[in-house]
Amino acid sequence: MTGAGTDRTKLSLEGGPAIILVRPQLAVNIGMCARAMANFGLADFRLVSPREGWPRTGALKKGANAAAAGAVHLLEAAKLFDSLEAAVADLNFVFATTARERGQHKPILTPADAMPQCARAIAGGEKHGVLFGPERTGLSNDEVALADAIITFPVNPAYASLNLAQAVLLTGYEWMRAATDAKAPFAPIERSPAAPRDMVLSFFDYLEGELERAGFFRPAGKQPVMRRNLRNIFHRLTLSEQDVRTLRGMIVRLVEGPRAEARLRPAPSAPSPVEQAAAPDAPADRAAEGCRDR
Repeated sequence: MTGAGTDRTKLSLEGGPAIILVRPQLAVNIGMCARAMANFGLADFRLVSPREGWPRTGALKKGANAAAAGAVHLLEAAKLFDSLEAAVADLNFVFATTARERGQHKPILTPADAMPQCARAIAGGEKHGVLFGPERTGLSNDEVALADAIITFPVNPAYASLNLAQAVLLTGYEWMRAATDAKAPFAPIERSPAAPRDMVLSFFDYLEGELERAGFFRPAGKQPVMRRNLRNIFHRLTLSEQDVRTLRGMIVRLVEGPRAEARLRPAPSAPSPVEQAAAPDAPADRAAEGCRDR
């Protein structure tokens, strides 16, 4: 199963620190961690003594693959270790994630602080890893002792427990920000250039002329303020050429009435007496109040 944002035609980023799950309890959480890693270009997936074994077959594999949502390649390439010492043996630097202070006198960093350091070191040829403990208990003190520094998350102190995949996701997000220019992956498509000022002013002249003929600017003493307020409404929209053409066409049609082909269509049925009685009464000049009173 893949998501709406999956595009196999685009370059897939790979790299970053090793993500090491220590004694993970649920196959579905392993799958969700793989998905989080794929979101942010993390490729080195390591598992230390999963409680249910590594789900190569059967229902566990099916559940993990479904949770991975297209990141099955990371599950298939994951390395399995019997001990944490073996899992970190080839790394130069290890972070341990924890929600609790451990009294081990290690540097304590947020992901936003840790991942820029990690990115610079990896770019220089080092190998780094991040440890994540089992869902129920987190890492033990002895496991934290194998790390060089601690990563913790700025969360609600009264509810600091994160889902395993959420912790991987937050770390991966900060890795992506640190390792790339972190720009939005796409931008609005410019479908029409900005309207030149003479085009906008011509539209204002036409609009205000028709409103004046319709008796919109009342009382006469309020007319300058009402004109300014109307113009400022449109200026705040940053109109494109297409916007101005569309607005002008709408007003032309309202002023001139239906086109010939539209006049041939059956007219909408008139409201029944019951509907007329239920309709709220409104003064005809209510629409001008917002412009008049500013």
